[in-house]
Amino acid sequence: MSDKDELDLFREMMADVAPLEQDKVTPEKKHQITDAQLARQAAAQSLAGSDPEYLSLDYATMVKPDDMLDYKRDGVQDGVIRKLRLGKYDIQARLDLHRKTLKEARDEVLGFLKQCQRMDIRTVLIVHGKGERSTPPALMKSYVATWLTQISDVMGYHSALRQHGGNGALYVMLKKSPERKLENRERHQKRQS
Repeated sequence: MSDKDELDLFREMMADVAPLEQDKVTPEKKHQITDAQLARQAAAQSLAGSDPEYLSLDYATMVKPDDMLDYKRDGVQDGVIRKLRLGKYDIQARLDLHRKTLKEARDEVLGFLKQCQRMDIRTVLIVHGKGERSTPPALMKSYVATWLTQISDVMGYHSALRQHGGNGALYVMLKKSPERKLENRERHQKRQS
């Protein structure tokens, strides 16, 4: 069959086909933020005025022992989280939650992060374990991940590299303390004068 014959055959087969009226895709509706999401954003607490009772012991989004965890607060640059994920920041402090109850862990996480922020420590490692033998599995891991998203001074976190605990630990990036931000602003204004 020659090219001319194929073209004639194609035209014959397409003779009764009508063209479409519109060939454009309709844009999707913008995502609407729900009232529940707004309430969670408003309720996210800073470390400065934190009350451990705010972080729930009753509910957490459950994950699996081998799940890789990551979180990035809006406005944090992708490059910062990428460096965190790759372990490129020096770990300035470490907290191990093995053999802790959920209540003890919650209090220790808040106290540890408050102290780190006061000392201008920005990158920390929290070891929570995988929770393969806990009931339900990954209980501590799930709660720690949920708590960290509720603390507004946490810029982001990512599961650690194998040498730092792998999926049983998290690299956590903290915001500068309000005092450090003020000091930096004043120092910058002096330079401008």
